[in-house]
Amino acid sequence: MTETTQIRPVIAVQPRLSLHYWVAMPQPESHLLEVTLQVSGWNAPQLDLKMPVWTPGSYLVREYARHVQNFQVCQPQQRWRKLAKNHWQIETAGVSEVTLRYQVFANELTVRTNHLDASHAFFNGAALFFYLPGWQQQPIRVTIQPPPDWQIATALPPVPDQVNSFEAANFDQLVDSPFEIGLHQRYEFESLGKPHQLVIWGQGNTNPARIVADTQKIIQVEAEIFGGLPYEQYLFILHQTAQGFGGLEHKDSCALIYPRFSFRSEEGYQRFMQLVAHEFFHLWNVKRIRPKGLEVFDYDAENYTPSLWFSEGTTSYYDVMLPLRAGIYDAQTGIKLLGKEISRYLTTPGRQVQMLGESSFDAWIKLYRRDSNSDNNQISYYLKGEMFSLILDLLIRARHENRRSLDDVLRQLWQQFGQPEVGFTPEQLQAAIESVAGIELSVLFEHCLNSTLELPLEQYLEPFGLRILPESTDNAPPYLGLTMAEGSRNLIRFVEFGSPAQQAGIDPDDELLAIDGLRVKGSQLAERLNNYQPQDTIQLTLFHQDELRSYSVRLAAPRPKSYQLVAVEAPSEAQSRNFAGWMGASLASLNQGLNQG
Repeated sequence: MTETTQIRPVIAVQPRLSLHYWVAMPQPESHLLEVTLQVSGWNAPQLDLKMPVWTPGSYLVREYARHVQNFQVCQPQQRWRKLAKNHWQIETAGVSEVTLRYQVFANELTVRTNHLDASHAFFNGAALFFYLPGWQQQPIRVTIQPPPDWQIATALPPVPDQVNSFEAANFDQLVDSPFEIGLHQRYEFESLGKPHQLVIWGQGNTNPARIVADTQKIIQVEAEIFGGLPYEQYLFILHQTAQGFGGLEHKDSCALIYPRFSFRSEEGYQRFMQLVAHEFFHLWNVKRIRPKGLEVFDYDAENYTPSLWFSEGTTSYYDVMLPLRAGIYDAQTGIKLLGKEISRYLTTPGRQVQMLGESSFDAWIKLYRRDSNSDNNQISYYLKGEMFSLILDLLIRARHENRRSLDDVLRQLWQQFGQPEVGFTPEQLQAAIESVAGIELSVLFEHCLNSTLELPLEQYLEPFGLRILPESTDNAPPYLGLTMAEGSRNLIRFVEFGSPAQQAGIDPDDELLAIDGLRVKGSQLAERLNNYQPQDTIQLTLFHQDELRSYSVRLAAPRPKSYQLVAVEAPSEAQSRNFAGWMGASLASLNQGLNQG
């Protein structure tokens, strides 16, 4: 018997680095965050550092490195150079520990950037911290050095026995965990047995008790869809500002920004709760259930996917439906809100130019880079994705008498892709929807995703006793195709492609002066046009690039500026049953209110 020796493969183990950031703000009024990074256990001739160019959830290259200044290597004083816009390299031959410092200018208050002033510091990991290429999976410690009396709020777990220190398991978690530090209000509450926090910065007319109570309802109805909460604790950060609106989702937290005096009106409050529902829903849909193109983040460049219509559009559909399910508003309000979204869609000319899949793919160069022609040549994947999601939900519900819905698609995606955190392909997404619908949907997907044909909204609303009603144009002025900018000057903000104004050669930023020789203000335009009939020719006088010009414009028939959802007359028993199963209310009881608009 011959004895053989088994040879085992040698598996290379990446050495463990120690990465420790300190973030200080000794002069908050300067808007400069002082950042120190200590790298220990290094063993290579060069140390490369890169600043992300974007942050997940906001699909635009924002060039965060443009705010970095006074970069220096402190200990030891090694030579360094800059290799690209966001790439620094330090010579480290024979060096195992490197300490470097830099400043980041922080005076942009959005959910995706950094802001520092005398009352607080808010920052996102992608906009503040470097990553070491090839070492993104290393743990990273962050120690905050705040001014006296400032509190710290973040979803990162604290380091035991270390004051103001937190640890991220890797760079992805660091990017996914914004910090709010300052003189904010903090409200702690529990939902489904797990701790939550609401942190509010800025003055406004919020009612925190009401927000907490309704947020608890949102948490519960969303958790019911997915079978529980996938985190141990969650943080809501709210910034009250003059005009800002938006949110950015994270796995265990979200950042919200909202106009400070918009909470008291019922409409403003409902819109805020939609925002809460939207960003919270993202902790499943996009943070864990995410497209293949976003499975592994490349922080150095664009990450393309044609599926943002589902990640954002479906979430937008649910941000209308979830507060309804939570009892925050009633079915009549829910239908009114859906009607407003349909109206926005049908009054955007770009829906006839840009396909939905293309809108998702081109988010990086279009959605966040709007200009005066954007409404003519693009459609938001949020908005059209919401319309497609509405169609899919109604299709599934009608075929299965409300025993199945888009909820079941989300549950299937959660089990197949979300829990293991494996990205889905467009084909896998379509297959999941088809498996729940019980029907092959290639024709519908081709129509809604890869064409600019009108969406078949009426076809799928009809089984639920609803139709789309355009506003009456009986007393409307003739159609010119101009939208005036707000402000004292009579500047033209938008000219619709194919309109009488566009065909005459009028451009955005032209300054309107007169109609038929008589001065006109932008606020008076509709009133003045009421003096004319369709097919009348008028003379518009304006400044075009500082040159005084006059244009002959032939007016067209008036067009609807808005649409609403209304109940059909004499709905059938099946329509009433479908509506009740979808909206949780009687169509008959809503009939009068809906038709009155």
